[in-house]
Amino acid sequence: MEKNIYHNKALQWGVYAVFFIALAIIPLVQDDAFILNQFATYGVYGMLALSISLCWGFGGILNLGQGIAFGLGAYGMAMTMQMQSQDPDINPIPPFMLNNALEELPFFWEPFWNTSAGIFLALLVPTLFYVIFGGLMFQARVAGPFFAIMTLAILSALATLFIDLQPYTNGVNGISPPGALDLGFVVVDPYSSVSYWTVFVLLLVSTVCAKLLTQSRFGLVVQALKNDSERVRFLGYHVAFYETAVYAVSGLIAALAGCCWAFLTQYVSPAQFDVGFSISMVIWAAIGGRNSLIWAIMGAFMVQGAQSYVGDEFLNSWVLILGLFFILVVRFLPGGFAGLTESLLGALSTGGRRRGGDVPVDVSKAGTEGA
Repeated sequence: MEKNIYHNKALQWGVYAVFFIALAIIPLVQDDAFILNQFATYGVYGMLALSISLCWGFGGILNLGQGIAFGLGAYGMAMTMQMQSQDPDINPIPPFMLNNALEELPFFWEPFWNTSAGIFLALLVPTLFYVIFGGLMFQARVAGPFFAIMTLAILSALATLFIDLQPYTNGVNGISPPGALDLGFVVVDPYSSVSYWTVFVLLLVSTVCAKLLTQSRFGLVVQALKNDSERVRFLGYHVAFYETAVYAVSGLIAALAGCCWAFLTQYVSPAQFDVGFSISMVIWAAIGGRNSLIWAIMGAFMVQGAQSYVGDEFLNSWVLILGLFFILVVRFLPGGFAGLTESLLGALSTGGRRRGGDVPVDVSKAGTEGA
């Protein structure tokens, strides 16, 4: 049994290694700036699918409002980039604020003068939001579709809030930082290999950390919650704590994706809080396989890659095609492509053992009979 478990873990890590080696080869064979930016964007989608897989696939928490952390992270990074282009003495106030009759910089924009503090807040604020919101919901034992509906409600409320606070967020027009992200030691130009490698490293680190988390004692308890939370509670575990923790970690990964989105596009708007976009994240994970972190990521790559190269041909019909494909996957492949691959490998493995196992059994019997 131990040998089989080790073999399965080794095989899993092997799949992860092959996937990320393939991503690492792309900038070595492709120097087109647009293509690199496109694959970096897929990496952002991959982080979002990863966060959904961790929360929903392993934790059993269906979150239809993952755009909350994504949008807050994106706005935090955009605010940081915007303040990098402002001069504290000559023009300390962003142009859109002047157009909205603001005469001084709002106090909550002040920390974003410092790049490190701005990035830290871009990750901290969404994570704290998830800790507080998740703690309140899970402590009250809100779960299943009720929790999913609550996340949708909060997501819609935030979208409306960011639109209404036009003097501070520029409303529906969003924030468009004029310059690339300057980290001091390097400038992360969105159309350069630097941005690609930045997203690649962050996706790699997030994936490895999430994988290690699922294989830890904490991860085992979280997976047990998905199967029978009442039994876990009966065994003495603080169910709300574990649910809040995995929910917050997924929010941190989504916020990181939002930060990457901001420096890749140099633009954020309330569209990042769009309900349809958050539901798309769930679709990516479901198609790839929500119970597999790496396949959830590949699901995001597949769906968004198809939209980039095929969606333009079908225009508005692409949404219907994606919806139909999602229905077919849920109906016939509930485990996504991960489940399909596992079934095929299992069939091949079983067939191989049967063909290789018949002869030894017969020989053993013959030997026994002869004795």
